[in-house]
Amino acid sequence: MQKREQSKVGGGAGGSATPATKRGRPFGSGSSNAAAAAAAAGSADSIAPSTLLGPSLQVHSAFAEQNNKRIVLALQSGLKSELTWALNTLTLLSFKEKDEVRKDATPLAKIPGLLDALLQVIDDWRDISLPRVLVKTPRVRMLGANSAVTGFGNEYEALSKNEAAHSSAGGSSSKEASVQKNATKPRPADWWFDEDGLFNMDEEGRAEKQLCAVGASNIIRNFSFMADNEVIMAQNRHCLETLFQCIEDYVIEDEELATNALETVVNLAHLLDLRIFSSSKPSYIKITEKRAVQAIMGMLGSAVKAWHCAAAELLGRLIINPDNEPFLLPFAPQVYKRLVDILSLPDVNAQGAAVGALYNLAEVNMDCRLKLGSERWAIDRLLKVIKAPHPVPEVCRKAAMILENLVSEPQNKPLLLAYENAFAEMLFTEGRYSDTFARILFELTSRPSNKVATARGIWGM
Repeated sequence: MQKREQSKVGGGAGGSATPATKRGRPFGSGSSNAAAAAAAAGSADSIAPSTLLGPSLQVHSAFAEQNNKRIVLALQSGLKSELTWALNTLTLLSFKEKDEVRKDATPLAKIPGLLDALLQVIDDWRDISLPRVLVKTPRVRMLGANSAVTGFGNEYEALSKNEAAHSSAGGSSSKEASVQKNATKPRPADWWFDEDGLFNMDEEGRAEKQLCAVGASNIIRNFSFMADNEVIMAQNRHCLETLFQCIEDYVIEDEELATNALETVVNLAHLLDLRIFSSSKPSYIKITEKRAVQAIMGMLGSAVKAWHCAAAELLGRLIINPDNEPFLLPFAPQVYKRLVDILSLPDVNAQGAAVGALYNLAEVNMDCRLKLGSERWAIDRLLKVIKAPHPVPEVCRKAAMILENLVSEPQNKPLLLAYENAFAEMLFTEGRYSDTFARILFELTSRPSNKVATARGIWGM
């Protein structure tokens, strides 16, 4: 999956003659910004710390090595100012433009404990992202609903109501007592865990926690693009559990957080072994192999183009590892149906992702080829991708190879014979894939498996 394009932030006053500096570089680092750099250096003492946040934060290449402990401790502190400083610093250190060679990119392995500290920021938001009333719904108690005392834990509430009603019917002294009682209304023993309790935050605090979680997920995503970090992240169970939990809750979770988690998993997919969720490594979130695949299936069925394209690419990469087959193959019928639906979309990126996933799935075993061959519209839409043609020649080549894999199974030949004329047309019109369609027609008709194939076959006899 290609990394998303990152915008560039202009430096200095933004005049037409001043070129914009790249994000992540010190202010005035451009060759024509010497005067601006000198002015910034001369007034460094007068600059407020708040103006150094964001893209203008000055971070040199050896900053992470000299302040690695401080960065980790700042993330673990939970303090707003420390979190803001650490997240801004790591965002700049992990930033990498497309096709840019960064010598000062920070490998995750050089900062022990950094990944867990970033994940903890996301986990803290996940713990408060849903209201408590949605996590555990109250159970309706119908037994003894008309009686004052039900016997199911509501005696105190019932008695307090009766006392309030009795005091309202009494004299003025009883009224004063009832007012004093209502002023100091007792609360349940665990009231501080409720939404309006002592240790919970208001809406502004929740929004700030959400921004911190999104910033941490963006840093983790940036780290996944560095080759030095891939093995560490793919073997970290806490990392994978947090990422898959964000993917699983894509309906209610922040869209940017879910997108970053999905892109990170796609980058690590070629090293990912789903058996890590049942390994002896310490677990923070109880994610099983089945739940992980179901989370991917949810993304695959979503209406967001970027999500179902990334999910299709993720499935295609995961199936390459034979150890992941037992967890993915039970969902194969649903996967084929959805991927064939994606083939019908006019978007070329979606078509390319679907063809790539189907190509890897068709290479797995005979059962996959049989289920794909019997899927309605699969052959027709693969041919349309080649006839269009798709702007990427590799996608057309893989679509033709999928058809060649399908015809290698005798059970699929009756289904493919209906497209014999279309295959012959492709043989003579598409020169780049003529060899593939020649092999398809030869395999389809040279060794007929039944009388119908003998009667209709005309190629290779």
